[in-house]
Amino acid sequence: MTRIFKATILSAFAAVTIAATQSCNAKVEQYRIEVVAQFPHDTGSYTQGLFFYDGTLYETTGQYGESSIRTVDLESGKALRKLDFAEKYFAEGSAVLDGKLYVLTWTNRVAYVYDASTLEYVKAYSYPRQGWGLTSDGKVLYASDGSSRIFVLDSSLNLVRSIDVRMDGRPVRYLNELEWIDGRIWANVYTTDMIVIIDPEDGTVEATLDCSGLLPEKLRTPRTDVLNGIAYDPQNGKIYLTGKYWPRLYEIKPVR
Repeated sequence: MTRIFKATILSAFAAVTIAATQSCNAKVEQYRIEVVAQFPHDTGSYTQGLFFYDGTLYETTGQYGESSIRTVDLESGKALRKLDFAEKYFAEGSAVLDGKLYVLTWTNRVAYVYDASTLEYVKAYSYPRQGWGLTSDGKVLYASDGSSRIFVLDSSLNLVRSIDVRMDGRPVRYLNELEWIDGRIWANVYTTDMIVIIDPEDGTVEATLDCSGLLPEKLRTPRTDVLNGIAYDPQNGKIYLTGKYWPRLYEIKPVR
């Protein structure tokens, strides 16, 4: 999302949604984070999608004229391979399914598909809604559009079903970047420091992860933007978080 779109009223609504749902639902598990390790992150990356595939970290970045898909060296934060999008495209979430890399665009109403290993173009699909986050369980894709709904899509981006995400019966809006972790969907709530952990069957939020204070004030600049980016490496079970234009990427673990 653009900074223009990140209006004060949007931030306020998101905060109210989280605060209200938390206070009304004692059954939701609440976690905070513990930093295990930290790594450099490209401060030119307006992070939209973040995930591991075959042990390699992939990242999509947004903004018109800055959008890209890249593979990233974890230790240095440097791009190993990078594919830039034309200036008219604003790249969003990304995920791999059956060896194909899918990349959503925000309002261009198109989704691109690449070979996940080579980043070579495969095809493009017309896409009927705003593209925000994207993830996969290895069978289908899960996409967000900034609402409280997650869309389940097949490999041709046809709609299979939709999931209404709720906490204590109330919708959790502004779902953004998504990640599939151990049978659950983790989602950034845009403009907040909150991640919600969702049951993909019925959309129930089972837990929240408070990420406030993850990036220290001393590392923030006027350009530093919001928390966004969740990556899970199934090869070792490690979880990583970052944000838009952040100088760090963090390996974290949830703690009570």
